[in-house]
Amino acid sequence: MKGLAGKQTRGVSTGGRLNVIDNTGAKTAQIVAVPGYHGTVRRYPRAGIGDIVVVTVKKGSPEIRKQLVYAVIVRQRRPFRRADGTMVQFEDNAAVITTETGETKGTDIKGPVAREAAERWPRIAAVASMIV
Repeated sequence: MKGLAGKQTRGVSTGGRLNVIDNTGAKTAQIVAVPGYHGTVRRYPRAGIGDIVVVTVKKGSPEIRKQLVYAVIVRQRRPFRRADGTMVQFEDNAAVITTETGETKGTDIKGPVAREAAERWPRIAAVASMIV
């Protein structure tokens, strides 16, 4: 995996809800854990665009509901700064269900995907219809 340049703005906290934008059957998911997060004592782990998180599916098809799965965050509402100085902000917090290694479980992604997530996860870039 390629690292991201500069400091990343982490816009989604543990316990936050994400829209699932692939065709796995999940609609909304809640963040349970952020693997690899090293923070401060008593601080909730946060995640940003391109981070892999452990989520529980809250709404969706009965087969996938109440499952713990991995997901990659592809959009966040919190504005973040790109290397060229532009500020980017999306309308919602969204994720794509993946395996632990970043292989997408779905075959289609609806809506835009941030360039940072597409650069870090090639399988998401291959499936995405629009990269912003």
